[in-house]
Amino acid sequence: MIRKIISLTFLVLVMTSCVSGNLSTFGKGVSIGFDPRTVGMQIDDTLMQKSLVARLTLAEKKYFLFIQVEILDGRIFLTGKVDEPEEKIKITKMAWETKGVRSVKNAIEIKGKSNFKSTGKDVLITTQLRTALIFNKLVKSGNYTLETINKTIYIFGIATNVEEKKEVIDEAKKIYDVKEVVPTIYLVSELSRNKI
Repeated sequence: MIRKIISLTFLVLVMTSCVSGNLSTFGKGVSIGFDPRTVGMQIDDTLMQKSLVARLTLAEKKYFLFIQVEILDGRIFLTGKVDEPEEKIKITKMAWETKGVRSVKNAIEIKGKSNFKSTGKDVLITTQLRTALIFNKLVKSGNYTLETINKTIYIFGIATNVEEKKEVIDEAKKIYDVKEVVPTIYLVSELSRNKI
């Protein structure tokens, strides 16, 4: 009986850290108005994220500040900046070693390859896309994380259907000065641990 109470208490604590009112979060605080994942999937993703962030921090304390980890249905998406190409490879390897991982998408940038001017353009591109998604009535803009590195837009999120996914990619391609769009957008129907 006591075991059941402890298990239930742990489950409630984990759920409350994953769910807040009608909004739930994944990764580092990305608010999702409609999160189609089951509570079990949300817990698994949260535990995977916390495990990977802890391992990265133990490897190098600076990774805690400069590397962002998003996990959705066992799929890991990495962004941020590192000093050396070897670090990017090391981080990718650590992500693949995470228990339950289904895929790893690495958008980590090497610091020496960008300058102040290109960083300003990247911020402008990200802001333009975020604004376009907010005003597009066919898109739930809160379900997407956006990152632009050297004029390449990386999109990570959940689309309710194929039309929404296409709409998000089309909005990104319309932005002036974008070199490439790299979408990592999963459909609600794809969010299942049983699929590979």
